[in-house]
Amino acid sequence: MTTSSVAAAGVSGRSHHSKRGALRAFVVKELHHILRDRQTLTILLLMPLVQVVLFGFALRSDVRDIRLAVVDPSPNHESIALRDRFNGTGRFRIVTTAPTVAAVEPLFRRGQADVALVFPPDFAEQRADSTPSQLMMLVDASDPNTGTTMQAYTRAVITAYENDQEPSRAIRIVPDVRMRFNPTLESVNLFVPGLIALVLTLVSALMTAISLSRENERGTLEILLVSPLKPAQIIVGKVLPYLGLAFANVITALLAAWLVFDVPFRGSLPLLLAESTIYSLVSLALGVLVASKTPSQRAAMLVALMATMLPNVLLSGMVFPISSMPAWLVPITYIVPARWFIVVARGIMLKGVGLEYLWRETLVLIGMTVFLLAAAVRSFKPRIG
Repeated sequence: MTTSSVAAAGVSGRSHHSKRGALRAFVVKELHHILRDRQTLTILLLMPLVQVVLFGFALRSDVRDIRLAVVDPSPNHESIALRDRFNGTGRFRIVTTAPTVAAVEPLFRRGQADVALVFPPDFAEQRADSTPSQLMMLVDASDPNTGTTMQAYTRAVITAYENDQEPSRAIRIVPDVRMRFNPTLESVNLFVPGLIALVLTLVSALMTAISLSRENERGTLEILLVSPLKPAQIIVGKVLPYLGLAFANVITALLAAWLVFDVPFRGSLPLLLAESTIYSLVSLALGVLVASKTPSQRAAMLVALMATMLPNVLLSGMVFPISSMPAWLVPITYIVPARWFIVVARGIMLKGVGLEYLWRETLVLIGMTVFLLAAAVRSFKPRIG
């Protein structure tokens, strides 16, 4: 080997070694950078854990708590025995027993009943003369998957009751099933109201948090220090454009629902637009609150995703029924704004109900708006003052 070859090999080895050293230094530098940003590191470590826990508990297709309304104009031994069978399953919970169907309708519209059994006045007499007993079954099918599941569970209880009778006293029950609010069982009718909530959250909360945190990183918010504007006025000025954008998104989403998916709309359009405005204010206030509590745009985006998108998809009833979730998880859904707005949107669009049935959900959204706006103004003030 010549002297020049040895020298070239030495130079090549040193160059290779220097590249590996530079790479190692770069990796160490990035690792130190990640470890220094403890807030972002905590979010990155907790987000997968939260996702696994939420998905594990929320991804349930079974229905555990079915609220059953019973219409029994002339209670007798046979109808009471069948009602007791439903009570004994542990899956059904009788919420009312009424003499007429008129008492059941408000429960369906308020979302307080899932299934109704309507016994005929001559239910026992039909059994006595071996005539098949007619039994009307009304099912809330605004969620078609849950409605189909509840219908199957109800039929299973009726069939088990038939099979447990003595041969000499055997009774044949023929359910007359009627699916309420979504008789064709179109799944798009379920998802479109939930998607409106998701779009409003995306535009209002997530984009507001990212926009404000970006301006805070760039230092442009400090210009407001020399202005006479108060924190509340600054917040209003920042969120009004996003409120208008959210309002426009509601209009386009509804047009797409009508023109493309043929989703029924049975209620008041002005009421839905007013409720959407309230929900947008909740999301905007939440976005401002997130931006005021996070040091960077990246952290704001991650926190906004965890605080808005995941709960709105998993814990709002948009996709997975709340009744199928564990009992300890249900109270957590009460603090998710989308849970209340989706009830409002489905009630107006699919059931055609008004404020007389939706006043509680509306008051909850207004209360959330006031609380979050006050918290946003309070937390935003020291960041610019």
